[in-house]
Amino acid sequence: MNLGAHMSIAGGVDLALDRGRKAECSVVQIFTKNQTQWNSRPLNETAVERFRFLKHSFFSVFAHASYLINLASPAPDLSAKSAAALADEIKRCSRLGIDRLVVHPGSFITGDEAGGIHRIAESLKRAFDLSAECHVSILLETTAGQGTSIGYRFEHLRDILAEAEQYSGLLGVCIDTCHIFAAGYNFSTPSLYDELKEDFILKIGLSRLGAVHINDSKRGLGSRIDRHEHIGRGMIGLESFKSILTDPDLHSIPMCLETPKGKEMEEDRKNLCVLRGLRSN
Repeated sequence: MNLGAHMSIAGGVDLALDRGRKAECSVVQIFTKNQTQWNSRPLNETAVERFRFLKHSFFSVFAHASYLINLASPAPDLSAKSAAALADEIKRCSRLGIDRLVVHPGSFITGDEAGGIHRIAESLKRAFDLSAECHVSILLETTAGQGTSIGYRFEHLRDILAEAEQYSGLLGVCIDTCHIFAAGYNFSTPSLYDELKEDFILKIGLSRLGAVHINDSKRGLGSRIDRHEHIGRGMIGLESFKSILTDPDLHSIPMCLETPKGKEMEEDRKNLCVLRGLRSN
C-alpha cells in the first residue's frame, strides 16, 4: 500500500526507516540533513549502506528539501545559496538511492509572481547543472499561498515546468492536500474532486505527479494559511480524502502524512488507520 509518513532522521538517516517500520508505513519521507541549517554534516557511510538496504522493503522512500531554500528569491546571494543547497540535497539523495526530492518553490518577496516564477526556473536549472551526475527528480510542492509564496495555483507550477523544459525528465509535482485546500481548491465531493483532477491534468498532467502529502487542514477553504491537522479532525472532510485514496489513477503514487506527531508515532498509526479505512470502505 502506498501510505506512510515523514520520519525523523535523529541519530542517523537509517533510523528513519526503522521508525517507519514501527509506524507501519510503506512510504517514508525524510530530510537528508538538519533542515533548519544551511550547512550539512557528511553522511555516515555505515548509515548510508544500511539505509540503502532497508529502503527496498518500502513502497517508496523520498526526501524533502530544507525550508531555508528560496528558489524565487530576488537577492542574488540567497538565490545562489539556495540553488547550491538544492544541488547538495540532490547529491545526498543520489548517495542514499532516493529518486525524488520535494521542494517548496519559494517566495518572490518583491516584484510580482511572474518574476518569481522565472527565478525559480533559473534556480532549478542551476541546481541541476551543479548536480549533473545525479538522476534525482525534483517535485515542486503546491503551497497554501501565504505571503508571496509561489505554487498556490496549478498555473504557477505549469509555467515553471515550461520554462525549465530542458529538464522536464527530472521535474514533477507534489500535491499537498492541506495546501491546495487552503489555496481554495475544493474537493469535498466526488464531482468537485473530478473537476480538480481534470484541472490538474489539463495544466500539469498526471504523469508529472510524483507524490502526495496527505494532510488535513486546521484552517478553512481558501484561508491561504498552512496549518496541518490530523486526518478527520480538520476542515477538509473525510469524503475528500476518500476520493483521493480510491482513485485508481493514484494507486502508484506514494502518499505521505506530515501531521503532528509524538515520539512514539502513535498519531501516525492512527492517521494511517483512518486512511486505510477510507480506502477499504
